[in-house]
Amino acid sequence: MKRAYDLVIRGGRVVDGSGGPAFDGDVAVKDGKITAVGVVAGAGAEEIDAGGRIVTPGFVDIHTHYDGQATWDGRMQPSSWHGVTTVVMGNCGVGFAPCREGDHDRLIRLMEGVEDIPFPVLAQGLPWTWESYPDYLDALAERRFDVDIGSQLPHAALRVFVMGQRGADREPATARDNAAMSEMARSAMEAGALGFGTSRTLNHRASDGAPIATLTAGEDELTAIAMGMAAAGRGVLQVVSDFTDPQVEFAMLRRIVERSGRPLSFTLAQGPLQPHAYKTLLQALEDAVAAGLPMKAQVAARPVGVLLGLELTVNPFTHYPLYREIASLSLAERVARLSDPAFRERLFAQPPEGGVRGFGGAWGRMHLMADPPDYEPTAQTTVTAQAQARGTSPEAVALDHMLGAEGRGMLYVPFLNYAEGSLDAVREMIIHADSLPGLSDGGAHVGMICDGSFPTSMITHWTRDRTRGAKVSLEAVVRMQTLDTARAVGLHDRGIIAPGYRADLNIIDYEGLTLHAPKVAYDLPGGGRRLTQRASGYVATVVAGEITYRDGTPTKALPGRLLRGAQAGPVAMAAE
Repeated sequence: MKRAYDLVIRGGRVVDGSGGPAFDGDVAVKDGKITAVGVVAGAGAEEIDAGGRIVTPGFVDIHTHYDGQATWDGRMQPSSWHGVTTVVMGNCGVGFAPCREGDHDRLIRLMEGVEDIPFPVLAQGLPWTWESYPDYLDALAERRFDVDIGSQLPHAALRVFVMGQRGADREPATARDNAAMSEMARSAMEAGALGFGTSRTLNHRASDGAPIATLTAGEDELTAIAMGMAAAGRGVLQVVSDFTDPQVEFAMLRRIVERSGRPLSFTLAQGPLQPHAYKTLLQALEDAVAAGLPMKAQVAARPVGVLLGLELTVNPFTHYPLYREIASLSLAERVARLSDPAFRERLFAQPPEGGVRGFGGAWGRMHLMADPPDYEPTAQTTVTAQAQARGTSPEAVALDHMLGAEGRGMLYVPFLNYAEGSLDAVREMIIHADSLPGLSDGGAHVGMICDGSFPTSMITHWTRDRTRGAKVSLEAVVRMQTLDTARAVGLHDRGIIAPGYRADLNIIDYEGLTLHAPKVAYDLPGGGRRLTQRASGYVATVVAGEITYRDGTPTKALPGRLLRGAQAGPVAMAAE
């Protein structure tokens, strides 16, 4: 007997993405779309009992770096483990198209340095079946994924493609260069790019230490690119900047939006040296939005922090001369040497080269990573505090912790969004009317940072578990990372549970949702290492009406596709 629907989710607590109150009801799906919400009488070919669970739209992560992974893997993990059903890549100006054959290694080294993805992994994994950016999109369009993928034109690749070595050397673009980049931006948007990403931060360097090619790109260059997007009538701008002079830099971004009319988002974080500078940018953003300009701030869900460990890119002893003597040994061999009391005594006695102790003197900011992890830790969990409590040295505490779990223990050093030892500033930023959750960097920083789990932290920490300050409502947090993020990049066909919208959904055990500590896997091309992080409590994730994960385990379904530009909403809902 033919069933009325392909899938019916029964009796869940629906948090529909609108920000309105949650309600009990059913959700029916047919042909990849939501067809009914509320009391559903007809049967589904498959039904899920969501009693005692919440049902949300799939999460839309607008700041990832799966540009390489999407060319060799169908699963955008870790993001898809965390309820994400749409990702946007090509952020921060880094990516792999357009690219001439002779520049392959140049772009790989840039991604290696900026996003900590090892050169051998990219060299073996990237098929390089493209040169132009439209060709890159065509290559992705032939593949299938566990999420939908949107791509942005990366500025560094574009600049080097047009300017060659002059672009890499950060020489000013000529009028001819700007015209070429403008035309290629127009072409990229028409081919299906969701937008354009650029970087203006000294933190972004190639693996040889050279600053990213876009660091000092002039306003004329950025404006020309934005005007190319305006000519196409589509595309969003994404910017990360040091904001060394916040007022001057923001004024430039505002002028670009005023001239081009294209929406723009920029990274906003609390820095340790000027912990209240973010307020200046928020005020400038409010003024711009009040003037009718489409501008947003992208804000991280928790501290941006580095993970240290014996299995990772760095650890507190990386620059100690004696540690360097054993750095090339296997993990098991290093654990054995570092467990030897005589070796430890010699190690601690030698200061690191340059006289810097404890990862930049950070013993007092370095926390012991637990399972589940605490991303709003107190001073009592620092290495310094633990050393004082145990009557031993910080070096001993740090090393003992890393030696745990057969050498897989990790330390956590928050360096952004934690200047005052709490997440109060983050809460101020994420609840701001003109901000969006972002910056997860899913697919990147594989040996030092693991923030692709931001969507789970948004749910667990901010709506349920926070004890050191005010929380945020579940309805608001779901809206932030579904409807708000989707519409910010022009995806009007998803992000809300309502008839006619795309059937991207999560069924979540809200009370049982748990974020686990990061672990290391060796599953990249060539056996490359990466940090991963899982969660338990995602009962099911649905993409385009197909179940892609059950209890964190992938099914065989890969319904995700490349998104070709902005997506219109349901006709019946266009006036919403």
